Amino acid sequence: MLHRNSAAALLLLTASVLAGCGGGTGDAKTLTYYIADAAQQDVAQRCAAESGGAYDFNIQRLPNNAAGGREQLLRRLAAEDRSLDIVSVDPPFMAEFANAGFLRPFTGAERQEFSDGVLKGPLEQSTFRDELWSAPLYGNTQLLWYRKSVLQKAGVDPSAGPVTWDQLIRGAEQAGVTLAAQGRRNESLMVWVNALVVSAGGTILAEGSEDLPANQVRGELDSPAGEAAVKVMHDLAVSPAAPAGLSTAGEEDSRAAFQAADGGFMVNWPYVWAAFDSAIEEGSLPAGWKDDIGWAAYPQVNAGTPGAPPSGGLGLSVSAFSTRADLAVEAIRCLASAQSQKEFMITAGNPAALGAVFDDQEIRDMFPMADEIRTGMDTATPRPVSPYYGDVTGSIQAGFHPPDALDPAATPREANQLLEDVLSNKRLI
Repeated sequence: MLHRNSAAALLLLTASVLAGCGGGTGDAKTLTYYIADAAQQDVAQRCAAESGGAYDFNIQRLPNNAAGGREQLLRRLAAEDRSLDIVSVDPPFMAEFANAGFLRPFTGAERQEFSDGVLKGPLEQSTFRDELWSAPLYGNTQLLWYRKSVLQKAGVDPSAGPVTWDQLIRGAEQAGVTLAAQGRRNESLMVWVNALVVSAGGTILAEGSEDLPANQVRGELDSPAGEAAVKVMHDLAVSPAAPAGLSTAGEEDSRAAFQAADGGFMVNWPYVWAAFDSAIEEGSLPAGWKDDIGWAAYPQVNAGTPGAPPSGGLGLSVSAFSTRADLAVEAIRCLASAQSQKEFMITAGNPAALGAVFDDQEIRDMFPMADEIRTGMDTATPRPVSPYYGDVTGSIQAGFHPPDALDPAATPREANQLLEDVLSNKRLI
């Protein structure tokens, strides 16, 4: 068992250096809003107009990658920068910010308001120690995508019921096609590892359980679930079904492999559906290509046990140092409303966190897999909701890469030791 102080809290040591940047905007009605997606700006403009002058926004754009966004927000929040009001928080880092005292928790009434109708995955990743710290703006989950034309030769049909990773690997080998996944050493790999471990009935990290005192954590990778996850990753990586460059593949690399002549299966986020349209418009895919595309639930690790699809998305939080917190909450009511979430889904392809949005006919026409996305988000398991997440994901990325070098007999133990050593400050990554 390891006693930890939040990595985010350590950034408080730099607060005195950075404190000079915290002066507020000077306008009591102007909320500084840090966005992570360009579509947020369009919604913000509409909300400001609809407020009748109650508030306006000073829009600031975060870096377009999770790590960069985390670093920028941590530096400003650690400096108690009063110019921050509403911040877009990547869910894995929410607990880190909250534990460090950087976010204002929503009140009981606000929690009820921003939780009502929200799907399970987005809601769980917005909650830490029984408080809501982010209003879910949109969610995300991965589906299994497949080419209908390869199914007969592969001898596997995801449309007929759940399939396992083993069935997909063998089927792809038999059909001479690829099974694309994300093996790059970044957050994509963490997403894959967590989904596999949880699908196999395990967890990466034990924290806050009955047998662990407060502020103590324990790695849980040295387990049958850890072995099962490693086996899936290694089996795919050394199989002819692995696309070239699996160990460096992110989401777009997986999509490219799936779109290739030998593409057959892929796990990926729903954004790919609109990306297929873009590829057709630019001429890199034929006009009727999408007619051959099917989708299904995330693969199982163990037959008969439902897979645990990844959970993603974005939440809106209020800075603990904002001088306009109540006004920020009022603005979030519009920014995260059903109308706004529908707009995000249509313009940016980001799935709504509110289940009711998926019943909208315009959404269903645009996303024929709307029911599968909603079900996936309602069964999704977030990555560990922990104030130590930065160290956790860094350890996993190091311990589970490259996939073709993993060993089911050794990797779970070695990766778990690495995780615990990093959490106890015995090793650096």
